[in-house]
Amino acid sequence: MSRKRFVVLAWMISLAFLVGCNNGNVATTGTAAAKELVYATAKDINDMNPHLYPGSMPAQGMVYESLIENTEEGIKPLLAESWKVSDNGKVYTFHLRNNVKFHDGEPFNAEAVKKNIDAVQSNASKHSWIKLSTKIVSCNVLDEYTVELVLSEPYYPTLVELSMTRPYVFISPKNFISGETKNGVNGYKGTGPYMLAEHKVDQYAVFEANESYWGGPPKIKKVTAKVLPAGETTFLSLKKGEVNFIFTDDRGTDSLDVEAMNKLAESGDYQIVRSKAMNTKMIVANSGKRDQPIHETAVREAIWHAIDRETISKQIFSGTESAAHTLFSANVNYADVDLKKRSYDLEASAKLLDGAGWKLENGQAVRTKNGSKLTMKLYYDTNSSSQKTQAEFIQNSLKKIGIQLELSGEESSSIANRRTSGDYDLLFNQTWGLAYDPQSTIAAFTSKSSYLHTTSGIARADELYQKIDQVMVSVDESTRKSLYSDIMRIVHDEAVFIPITNGNVTVVASKAIQGISFKQTQFELPFERMSIR
Repeated sequence: MSRKRFVVLAWMISLAFLVGCNNGNVATTGTAAAKELVYATAKDINDMNPHLYPGSMPAQGMVYESLIENTEEGIKPLLAESWKVSDNGKVYTFHLRNNVKFHDGEPFNAEAVKKNIDAVQSNASKHSWIKLSTKIVSCNVLDEYTVELVLSEPYYPTLVELSMTRPYVFISPKNFISGETKNGVNGYKGTGPYMLAEHKVDQYAVFEANESYWGGPPKIKKVTAKVLPAGETTFLSLKKGEVNFIFTDDRGTDSLDVEAMNKLAESGDYQIVRSKAMNTKMIVANSGKRDQPIHETAVREAIWHAIDRETISKQIFSGTESAAHTLFSANVNYADVDLKKRSYDLEASAKLLDGAGWKLENGQAVRTKNGSKLTMKLYYDTNSSSQKTQAEFIQNSLKKIGIQLELSGEESSSIANRRTSGDYDLLFNQTWGLAYDPQSTIAAFTSKSSYLHTTSGIARADELYQKIDQVMVSVDESTRKSLYSDIMRIVHDEAVFIPITNGNVTVVASKAIQGISFKQTQFELPFERMSIR
């Protein structure tokens, strides 16, 4: 063999070896891979139609944008550069950015805004949880870059609800089907910093940087969402470098428990970044089940007293989530309300149950009343690394006071369906979060798709709903504060939302990823602000 042929052959073998070593290792540190962020997710991104709700909120947040943005400093411009509210509080006029385009090249203008808002409103019953959907009378084009939103009455959370991840965000009119989006869309072209480039259901989704983005092209050129089972599979994928980023998903669940996260951080290759308190993780009790024990206030109060949330905070969450004693954390607007504290107290639980006629006879493990056993079922998310552990801990605690708690793990979508249909006694859930609360979670008390079954069985349900309607249209700050106080006191006294911990968004990421931060909208992560060194 000639020397020249030997050198060429050796070079080809070396090249093949390098390619083989990197095959499938999407998070390696080569020049191309250095521009890619790969995150693990326990569920597929699903339908990315931004005017419906099955889709992944983090994924939709990369692709679509709203008129305005909710920040820690307040509402700021996004697709609208400025806005004005009429003196009567019923007309909002938005002045749009010029020269913004959808991913397919279509212009973003007042006509596109009107088409999108009209499409959302044509399916208003789907959005009943968001009260703005019941207030919009019309959306009018004033000129190419000016649009007017007319409401039936003043509604103080208007700007907050327009800034949400969905439904009032914008998709290219070319993606509409027969002028609508409620029955599906034929593509997913937004105005955001990333474009959906490829999607294989239950495997992965690839988002590529929008190089023409009006805010400037993102430094990270590709973001891949890789579907992996929570727990050991995700842990090993991080160890191998197959993924380099995980975060709390939009159901409030983490792919790894705290111990696994700490092991990754101790390796020196990963960092843990946590947001401040964003929401309250809780157990939702179905007061609307009138023929079941959970309908009784005393039973719900007894459950509240029987949960040792301090131990849950310290042992299950290793102190990363604080114990919660009220529906909303102290950093939520209007939540500074003096409510009675129900501490962990098994004796108090037993007295409540005794007083309600639930007796624990000699030799029995489960209380009875009128021949019926005090049994109920708690549903938890199988994709959550902590909910099953919490459920088992609570089950053991309730057993001590004579309550038989059956546990059932299901997919998050199944649990959401139960919440809508009312087919549950107890289930894990969480408040909407810092940017949305208290108005969004409270508005959901009246919604069939959210918490109507939770609240409908309480004695003061009609009064509660009336006060919710009043607070949403109040233009007087002191009146609004008083109404929120009354609303929070009613549901607290009825113990239909049993708080556990104050949750946050946790990111575990390669130390090479810089600029990790959080948005007020909780599960949207600003990937466009990050970089990889």
